[in-house]
Amino acid sequence: MIKIGIVGGTGYTGIELLRILATHPAARLTAITSRKEAGIAVADIFPSLRGRVDLAYADPSAEDLSRCDLVFFATPNAVAMSQAAALLRAGTRLIDLSADFRLRDVAEWEKWYGTTHAAPEFVAQAVYGLPEVNRERIRGARLVANPGCYPTAVQLGLLPLVEKGIVDLGHLIADAKSGVSGAGRKAELQILHAEAAENFKAYGVSGHRHWPEIRQGLEQAAGGPVGLTFVPHLTPMIRGIHATLYARISAQALKSAQSEPDMFQRLYEQRYRNEPFVDVMPAGSLPETRSVRAANLCRIAVHRPQGGDTLVVLAVIDNLVKGAAGQAVQNMNIMFGLPEAQGLEYVPVVP
Repeated sequence: MIKIGIVGGTGYTGIELLRILATHPAARLTAITSRKEAGIAVADIFPSLRGRVDLAYADPSAEDLSRCDLVFFATPNAVAMSQAAALLRAGTRLIDLSADFRLRDVAEWEKWYGTTHAAPEFVAQAVYGLPEVNRERIRGARLVANPGCYPTAVQLGLLPLVEKGIVDLGHLIADAKSGVSGAGRKAELQILHAEAAENFKAYGVSGHRHWPEIRQGLEQAAGGPVGLTFVPHLTPMIRGIHATLYARISAQALKSAQSEPDMFQRLYEQRYRNEPFVDVMPAGSLPETRSVRAANLCRIAVHRPQGGDTLVVLAVIDNLVKGAAGQAVQNMNIMFGLPEAQGLEYVPVVP
């Protein structure tokens, strides 16, 4: 059994980790920390976990997390980096669900997150935890940087095109929408029910923290510079991300498509044919966020409107599962040599 610790077990991502790990056959929840809720039983705060999780929250300053085999950090940015060194030196492996170790360029991270990085020496050691790209590196990782929710949907949606270099890499567009749980479990005016319900708006148009993360992943796949316009939106739903992605087909690929009209559909099907958590839908499909709710799935459909020179790729995920906690457990399975889908084969919840 893998002895598991969770730092930050009261946010939406932490709750999802608890939900998934509570029934995982190879995981044993050993420690869950929260300064504010220290001493209170998890099930007293989250009754959905009654009979599944019998631990109480512990003060992180008093809990010895080094006794764990693996620690998940489901914390705000800049927390994991302050505790990573001691745990790594003690031999504990880490999966960080915040952004502390996602960007390889420390200066760029400091620019976007507005603080000095507390553990720059570990940035190069961190493996970016997108299994569909870095599976082999994740197997031997001591520190995994779990991808963000928007970056997961956008990268999975665009990777087949970028890897093959068959679209204009200088002018990619990602128009993405997220439910309010993406903002976290906190009291903020913009996510109050009276503010978010019956409303739809863009935000972060001039620059969003997930932009450099998405660009970094796409540039790795392309082997060179990528131009990306990324615009996120807040939608009046609780969970889910819908990414509508636009890419101009290259002249050579456009010529090939004249004789092979299904080439882009086949490209996606071949790229993801062995991926347990990416579902390439039949041609003409329109994936919905509710089709992945509470499941560790990304569903993708590729379109070429009017047979023109622009591809429209639709990608949907649950931001709290494939976009966070589920993907983190998927990474845990890979790190510990378990079947990758173990504990994650949930059927999406409808309605």
